[in-house]
Amino acid sequence: MSTRQTRLSKRQPIGTARAGEVFERLRHNVEAVILGKSIAVRNSIACLLAEGHLLIEDNPGTGKTSLARALAASFGGMVRRVQFTPDLLPSDITGVNIYQPVTGEFRFRQGPVFTNILVADEINRASPKTQAALLEVMEERQVTVDGESLLVPRPFMVVATQNPLDLHGTYPLPEVQLDRFAMRIGIGYADRATEFDVLRRRQIEPSELKPVVEADELVEVIEQIRLVTVADPLIDYLTDIVARTRSHPDLRLGVSSRGSLTLLAVARALAIGSARTFVTPDDLKELIVPVLSHRIAVTQEAELDGITEPDVLSEIVEAVAVPRGRASE
Repeated sequence: MSTRQTRLSKRQPIGTARAGEVFERLRHNVEAVILGKSIAVRNSIACLLAEGHLLIEDNPGTGKTSLARALAASFGGMVRRVQFTPDLLPSDITGVNIYQPVTGEFRFRQGPVFTNILVADEINRASPKTQAALLEVMEERQVTVDGESLLVPRPFMVVATQNPLDLHGTYPLPEVQLDRFAMRIGIGYADRATEFDVLRRRQIEPSELKPVVEADELVEVIEQIRLVTVADPLIDYLTDIVARTRSHPDLRLGVSSRGSLTLLAVARALAIGSARTFVTPDDLKELIVPVLSHRIAVTQEAELDGITEPDVLSEIVEAVAVPRGRASE
């Protein structure tokens, strides 16, 4: 029996309490690098444990890449960064078969997508063809090259970034690509107290972090998350919200079924973060904007009136009655 197999055989099965402890260890470790952004850190960890992908839309220098690197360092995972540019090719991401003159055969050279966390920096600066190279791996955790399908490591997450202000020379992500991202978040500038703390103390780099969780243990937590229950009244509540996005007069695109399933998956991960075996209405309400806002689109008329997707979601949430009592247990 290998050393790894021996270690796994001695480990006790992950339970809700231990899974919650793993979540807290990850959060505490990442927050040593990303100061004063507890909600962004917690949502990122929930996204990772829900086996989703993360789109960070924020200004330069707010810690987008550092957050991804800190997540990977916290479980000893591999992280690779790709700077997306207009001349980037799909094979620069997925890999390519290279002819070997000596043997007369082709050898596959893996692209940066074969990692645990892929940082796609400024993803909207690459051409649509190159952006589409991520569609298969984001959905199926595999890459197909010349008819051969190859699995990427587990856990696997794409962390893509884009600047919401400098849009010159960019290619906006199409709806089908946006729908592959479990969450869209911003990190934002630090408040005054946090900025002071950042300036006065030595900044910890992601590369300095020690792993606090093994990758195998993280996979066990992911499996435990699937056991978290969601009561029927909560599913009914979510169904009402989703149905209203599909008929709202200010929206030209509603939430897809993939969006509904993703919201439940991330809510389960958030519940594990609180060492709970069930999802609460607050879990869903907290995640509705970061999980659903990029999956809907306002009409041209609504956009001219200054109405945004989060505005419409907030209106819908206010209009739908929240389950009460023990509906969440």
